[in-house]
Amino acid sequence: MALLKISPIFIMVALLLNGIDVKVAACISAIYGAFIVAFTDKRNYDDILDKVVENVNTIIVVFFILMFAYAMAEAFMATGVGAAVIRLSLQMGVTAKTVAIVGFVTTCVLSIATGTSWGTFAACAPIFLWLNHITGGSFALTTAAIAGGSCFGDNIGLISDTTIVSSGVQNVEVIDRVRHQGVWSALCLLLAAVLFFVAGAGMGLPNNLCQASEAIAQIPQEAWQTLEAERPSAVALLNQVAEGVPNYMIIPLIIVLATAFKGVPTLICLGLGIVTSLIFGAFAGTTNFMHFCDLLYTGFSDAGSNSVAMMLWVTAFGGIMNMMNAFEPLSKLVLKISKSVRQLLFWNGVLCLFGNVALADEMAQIVTIGPIIKKMTDDNVEASEEDMYKIRLRNATFSDAMGVFGALIVPWHCYVVFFVNIANAVYPLYNFTFMDIAKYNFMCIIAIVSILILTLTGLDRLIPLFSIPSEPKVRLKKRQEEDHGIGVSS
Repeated sequence: MALLKISPIFIMVALLLNGIDVKVAACISAIYGAFIVAFTDKRNYDDILDKVVENVNTIIVVFFILMFAYAMAEAFMATGVGAAVIRLSLQMGVTAKTVAIVGFVTTCVLSIATGTSWGTFAACAPIFLWLNHITGGSFALTTAAIAGGSCFGDNIGLISDTTIVSSGVQNVEVIDRVRHQGVWSALCLLLAAVLFFVAGAGMGLPNNLCQASEAIAQIPQEAWQTLEAERPSAVALLNQVAEGVPNYMIIPLIIVLATAFKGVPTLICLGLGIVTSLIFGAFAGTTNFMHFCDLLYTGFSDAGSNSVAMMLWVTAFGGIMNMMNAFEPLSKLVLKISKSVRQLLFWNGVLCLFGNVALADEMAQIVTIGPIIKKMTDDNVEASEEDMYKIRLRNATFSDAMGVFGALIVPWHCYVVFFVNIANAVYPLYNFTFMDIAKYNFMCIIAIVSILILTLTGLDRLIPLFSIPSEPKVRLKKRQEEDHGIGVSS
């Protein structure tokens, strides 16, 4: 019976591995799960529907956040915010020794501004790979740098769909997630930047200066056609970089980041970003009201047809699985090998990483493994509501970080496939492979290893806002039962 109850997960995994979109896979799996719960638990249609609706009601605010996030991403890409980030980072000039670290920092900031790793890589690969060509830099170092930087904002960006969905699955506020991991993420970024600088300086590379306009001018027509097909917004951004935008177009991004770290609610932060990008874009001549309305329409439409639809079906699927306690066997296994709450959370992180390896898609991992680790934690941890919230924040960070950063250490992952294809398309003079993405990917390696070690050892207490409660403030329910049993027998 336990195997039958977990079988909807196998159905979803099989569909995802066969290339079925996660929205369709979740829909089919939810319908199949409904038949299973009706058979195993003797539930009728009304019971199942009530549970689905109850689950959806808990994340309705996530749908609004997703729509605002998509709209702000469109606005930042089209009004010149993204181009301003790139131009400001390149104004000092770039050499072979610094092209990797400049590319890394630029993609980190741009991915936060746009909320997309794929779009950031598509926009920056043409610039930095041709800069690398002109200056005589290391292709492996530069490619790994812009790939890792592109993933940075996808993990912590306020408008990243993985940040929003992973937070929604764990029932935590996006803004709280960003603040919880903010210092840790910044430290990972700083350490990775130091390593990119040291690696670049230690390779004996030349000091020839180069400007972005030179690199863009060398992009072949075939590469432009590939970008137009794969990421049209990247073409618009590259044109703005070449033509120039006022430096003040970076102000909307600064406003969003400042209000976010001040603890302003997520929707207000996003709303400020949307409004200020319209105002500054109008002064810069990059947009007008009617054009801006079109951008909002595109953002809302993309959110509705992609993330919102996916979240509806995933939430329905999660409600059905929880209804029949489908994850109880896995929960018992993890609980058996865990001696503390920290060990339980460590294994949650490992489970997310293995799920990402198996599914080869970060969003599939988030929506498949996320509900499992939430259920295991909710069922097996005894804590106050405040402490339990901090634990859910760590689960959300695990789910997102292992999905996004873990993607670049898996040769068959969709991230790697996309990045390698884009790199080969925009710079056809070099044959890019998985190792060019992974060999020097300091950002991803540092993030994955550090969050696991910090969680397991309790050293996260040394990082502001990143600590989670330890025993005796929180405890595993089995530990409490064992302690209670000892007390009775004595």
